[in-house]
Formats: sequence, structure tokens, C-alpha cells
Amino acid sequence: MFNCKTNMDYPKSSTGNFAIALLLTGVVSLCLPSPFPTFQWPQPPTKALEVVPQDDLEAALSKASMPNKTVIITIVNKAYVEGDDTSMLDLFLESFWIGEGTREMADHLLVVALDQTAFDRCIFRRLHCYKMVSEDGDMDGEKLYMSKDFIKMMWRRTLLLLRVLERGYSFIFTDTDVSWLRNPFPRLTTNQTADLQISTDLFLSRRRPEDSLINTGFYFVRSNNKTIALFQTWYAMKNNATGKKEQDVLSDLMRKGIFRELGLELRVLHTLYFSGFCQNSKDFRAVTTVHANCCRSISAKVADLKAVHRDWRRFKAATATNKTVTDIDATTFRWSVHEACVRSWNTSRNPVG
Repeated sequence: MFNCKTNMDYPKSSTGNFAIALLLTGVVSLCLPSPFPTFQWPQPPTKALEVVPQDDLEAALSKASMPNKTVIITIVNKAYVEGDDTSMLDLFLESFWIGEGTREMADHLLVVALDQTAFDRCIFRRLHCYKMVSEDGDMDGEKLYMSKDFIKMMWRRTLLLLRVLERGYSFIFTDTDVSWLRNPFPRLTTNQTADLQISTDLFLSRRRPEDSLINTGFYFVRSNNKTIALFQTWYAMKNNATGKKEQDVLSDLMRKGIFRELGLELRVLHTLYFSGFCQNSKDFRAVTTVHANCCRSISAKVADLKAVHRDWRRFKAATATNKTVTDIDATTFRWSVHEACVRSWNTSRNPVG
């Protein structure tokens, strides 16, 4: 091995001197530290580069999505995230906490905000959030049932959900006045034939779903060509539906046979499992969701959903000590009367739905 400290004897000829000088120059360069960093070739990435989302909506969907590209979507504005003590959003999120098998569902919840206040509150709660931007501007404040702003808000929602389907995402849409008491997926048909599974105010028949009073406050839709065509047709009716909310237009399309024309399979969800204030579930052991429908105002909905949560906690406490609740025992559990919502109809305000 070459030693930089070794004394060397060399010939005294000019040619030899020149050669040795070159040699010594190389030796010195090896022995002295370089003032420049050593060049290194770029290394290949250790993992594949992530796909850059196309836009904010795609970014939000991809973060909230389950592995099979299914998301849970709800929409809020300022009126739904603020309250005197408890907001509608507070109760909605609480239901995921107290429900059975629902806590992990919150990881796949995408909250769509209609105004900056709602978006800020969503971010503060560390949820998956997306702010829907529109030429109409923010839609903060309570939108009274069947008011012009209410109808406009419903159609904006329909357009957004169409865009979600077009991106290949299936979804459960849920209003924030729906309490999730159990994981709904075991009660939903998981085969590929059911394209749209939707709640109802009053369950009448599975054989003739078109006779049911469908409710767009909770439904599960698969992304495919049939459902995309349905939502496109549905939204295209917006300008020819004066005085009707989007739910009414979908009901009209259903009765006119659009589902059959598209070859789309519709399933109406039984109120035994997917219940509401219009028709209570009769069995605490089966109930999955409770919708504060048939009610006028947000304040009334909040008051009566609090009672629902109290009833549910009472049932859970009883079953914690008695794992098997018999039919006789089950009859002792009744939902509290929805007093606030009943009283809300005696006011001069229009209903919220």
C-alpha cells in the first residue's frame, strides 16, 4: 500500500524529473482532502412515485376511500356545524362513537362543506374535508325546507355526487341528521346486482319499490354506467322541475320507469333497519340508522336525536349485563316520543325535511 510519508529518491534527468513531478502531483491529490464534494450518481427511487391527484375532490376522495373505492359522504353548512351547545355535526359524529362497529367507518367519511365556516370546523375536527365551490358562492345558514335556497342546495348536492360516480367511486350518502347506530354494510346487499339501495319514509313493499316514499337522506349507490346515466338524467331535469326538490324528481323518474329502461336494480331499505322519525324501527336489536325526517327545524332535530342517543345508551347498558335480549325483554325498549319535531309543525317556519 502506498504511504504518503515515504521519502523517495528519483533520477535527476529532466524527463525523469517531469514524470516524477506528475507522479507526485497525483500522490498529493490523493493525500490531501478535496475541497469539493464527491459526485454521486442519482439512485433510483426505492418505491414507486405516488399518483398526483387531479384536483381537490379527487385528493379528498382518495384519502377517505376504502380499498374498494367506496366512501361515505355527508354535506354540511354553517347551520349544521354550529349550535347553542350541540351542533348537528356533533351528534352525527357522536353516533359513530356510540354505535356498534361504526368507529372505523368514520375513517372513510368525507365531509363536504358548503361554506368556509363549515370547512374550518371540519378541518378542526381532523376529518376528511372538501369545500364545494360554486358560482353561487357559499350557502351558509339554515335553508328552510322547499325554499329556493334549499332546492338549489339539493341540486348542487346531486351534481357533486354525479361527479363522484364519474370518478369510479361508489358511496353511501348520508344526511347529518342520520344517526349511525350500527355498521350498515352487513344490512346492505353486497352483490353486484343491486345498483341503488335507498331509504324510505314509509316502507310498503319490496316487490314494488316504486310504491315507496324514497328518501335521499341515506342511500348506497354503486359506480357503474347505469347509475352514472341515472344521475345524469336526474340532474338534467333540474331546470324543468320548478317547485320540486331533487328527491321528488327522482321519485317521478322511478315511477315513469327510468330504472327499468336503464336496467338498474333498485332496493328500498326496510325501516326495521334503516328507520326514521316518520316510521320508527320496532326492534332495538335490528336498528342500524335513525333519520330525523318528518321534522321542520334543525333545533328540533338536534333535541330529538339527543333523545335517540339516550335511548340507545339505555339499551346498550342493559345488553352489557344481559347479552341475550329475549323478545319479551325487547318490547320494554321504546323510542322516546319525538316531541320537539312534533311541536315544530305548529310553528310558522317551513319544514327542513
